[in-house]
Amino acid sequence: MLTRKQLDLLEFIHRRISRDGVPPSFDEMKEALNLRSKSGIHRLITALEERGFVRRLAHRARALEIVKLPESLEEEPGFAPEVIEGDKPDAPRPANAVPLDPAPALELPVMGRIAAGTPIEAIAHASHNVAVPGAMVGGQGEHYALEVKGDSMIDAGINDGDVVVIRETATADNGDIVVALIEDQEATLKRYFRRSGAIALEAANPAYETRVLPESKVRIQGRLVGLIRTY
Repeated sequence: MLTRKQLDLLEFIHRRISRDGVPPSFDEMKEALNLRSKSGIHRLITALEERGFVRRLAHRARALEIVKLPESLEEEPGFAPEVIEGDKPDAPRPANAVPLDPAPALELPVMGRIAAGTPIEAIAHASHNVAVPGAMVGGQGEHYALEVKGDSMIDAGINDGDVVVIRETATADNGDIVVALIEDQEATLKRYFRRSGAIALEAANPAYETRVLPESKVRIQGRLVGLIRTY
């Protein structure tokens, strides 16, 4: 049986993974549950881990994997039950899984490496293809994949060596994780914010500073829609 706060956190993590393909950061969890500090999130995650609902990935800061979900959470996305039974579903759902969909797998071009850290040279040519679930690219527009280099997005569950799936777009909303092209020379994967005529590219790792650049020097190349990890 889960407490209301444990249930709320599990539901929030599940919804963010289903939407973005990666788990939310601890700051986002704290804000979603209206907690004053991250220590409360740590306690809730520890409780969920002890009950077998989530698993923290070794050597990956704050990266989470959903092991199982209460049946009511899988069946009713908008549920708010009084009591939750922690019954194990037929198959565990990993943190980066997308909803089941009859759409066949598709092959996307891997356009090279994208920096999650100090920006690297802009992506130019496809190196090979990667198969992705059809449900991951179900939205409108063209899609492509990039291999992540660096650790600046680890608190968003994006690690060095991961492959991110990107939907091509020239626009983004505040808080989106985007591929940003800086001065037509450097490409980087960061969280996007617009601030009074400037663009802030925010890392998900406290070791990296937020970069604030004139709007004219930043072009959005796409938005994150999924993530593929090989163990």
